[in-house]
Amino acid sequence: MALRGVSGVWRNLTNNINKLSTPRAFTHNKAPRHEDQAEGKPGLNFDLSPEQQELQQLARKFARDEIIPVAAQYDKSGEFPWPVIKKAFDVGLLTAPLPVKYGGLGIGILDACLVGEELSYGCTGISTATTTNILGQMPVLIAGNHEQKKEYIGRMTKEALVCSYGVTEPGAGSDVAGVKTTAVKKGDEYILNGQKMWITNAGHANWYFVLARTNLDPKAPTGKAFSGFIVERAWPGVTPGRKEQNMGQRASDTRGVTFEDVRVPAKNLLGVEGAGFKIAMGAFDRTRPAVAAGAVGLARRALDEATKYSLQRKTMGKLICDHQAVAFMLADMAIGIESSRLCMLQSAWEIDHGKRNTYLASVAKALAADVANKCATDAVQIFGGAGFNSDYPVEKLMRDAKIFQIYEGTAQIQRLIISRHIINDMKQSAA
Repeated sequence: MALRGVSGVWRNLTNNINKLSTPRAFTHNKAPRHEDQAEGKPGLNFDLSPEQQELQQLARKFARDEIIPVAAQYDKSGEFPWPVIKKAFDVGLLTAPLPVKYGGLGIGILDACLVGEELSYGCTGISTATTTNILGQMPVLIAGNHEQKKEYIGRMTKEALVCSYGVTEPGAGSDVAGVKTTAVKKGDEYILNGQKMWITNAGHANWYFVLARTNLDPKAPTGKAFSGFIVERAWPGVTPGRKEQNMGQRASDTRGVTFEDVRVPAKNLLGVEGAGFKIAMGAFDRTRPAVAAGAVGLARRALDEATKYSLQRKTMGKLICDHQAVAFMLADMAIGIESSRLCMLQSAWEIDHGKRNTYLASVAKALAADVANKCATDAVQIFGGAGFNSDYPVEKLMRDAKIFQIYEGTAQIQRLIISRHIINDMKQSAA
């Protein structure tokens, strides 16, 4: 899991973190190796490199000092956490996954997952508002040309900005083929019309990735019918809707966006016309591990809160942790967390090493989301009546957890991807 080498700009990550010493610049040094690896034999290595440990500790300290103290406030007010986002930008956490060439630190997906787990431990609403940028940026990173990356990725490294990923519509969520938004070519422009829904950070985005139908033939195959565009918020005809009042992750801004005769320059087409579906789905392979990391962070927080409470609350003359019923619940929570973290790390490791991770990304996302919901529910149960009260932290965790089974592909879609992979592999091996 060795961290990719980047320049001494790493030191920027710690300039504004109080009482945290400046770590070394990232290097190309490999992570510690087990004895068999030192002898040149292949083998697994579960150690984080020293640089990754420093990155993890930095994110952990940021969550403790900057997120946890204000999490309840943002959950109640529903305000967008700009102050926290700006602090994350100032220390480099917001731009760390972006290429060095465009002003980022060039850390890998796995490294970004280490950060995401820690920030989500603090609050998944704030973490989603802070880290969802990578979903909006990913189509540009994987399909954009140099000029597009220089303009739109470079822009994100110069000031604290957010962007959004616009695929879902009122009538098209998991069924991407049902997208109705259209982009009609006219000269050197596309005329964009349609509506997107449930778009994270939409009300504050500087620009959007938008999937639109460019082949208006209803019989056109999905793989050729859609194209991806970079659309600026400031352009005429772009109108974000009202902020949705969601059950959980209330610090995250969720809205619809309407596009009415928006003139999109042809230069803002990503890749080639008709490649949009592939680009949009390719982004998920790279971002689903990070979603899983967020779920792991929430689950870990639920376990910690439940364990602390079990060491304080007494019933029937003893601490509730001494009751087997409660102790086994804690054990099951730990089992789920450890398992889902390993799946998440492996799926991130695969994409960092140039392997297709669609199958494992879905496994990680589905498992971690289910574990987060189970851990949050069990934490509420361990708290008893107090767990149902908003003065205690676990009811928020339970509300926040549910969306992990919905966004970036529902739990059912993940199982569809996984089952198809299993069945296709068996058919191929039998042929």
